[in-house]
Amino acid sequence: MPPIAITVVLLCLSNIFMTFAWYGHLKSLSTKPWIVAALLSWGIALFEYLLQVPANRIGYQVASAAQLKIIQECITLFIFVPFAVFYLKEPFRWDYVWAGLCILGAVFFIFRQQLMS
Repeated sequence: MPPIAITVVLLCLSNIFMTFAWYGHLKSLSTKPWIVAALLSWGIALFEYLLQVPANRIGYQVASAAQLKIIQECITLFIFVPFAVFYLKEPFRWDYVWAGLCILGAVFFIFRQQLMS
């Protein structure tokens, strides 16, 4: 599997953990003190880092740090929108689509030199 594909898969998996660490407590631990949510989130975030760090090390062999960051932001939105709609039960908003299109613009500009050559 190419390094960029491994990177994307690992970043997707790490982002699932990150999303639950950052936002999952809003639904599942809303009645608990914030310190409980913070400690549990740190535990979840450990798994996120165990995937994210190797993903970026592998990806940095074939992509710049800026490219890795933009890939991560795309993945974040791709993971967060279904999480917000299906897990947090927030209504879908067209703003998610417009934000996604803006991020796709960022993808174009950060990869423009490779796309044009």
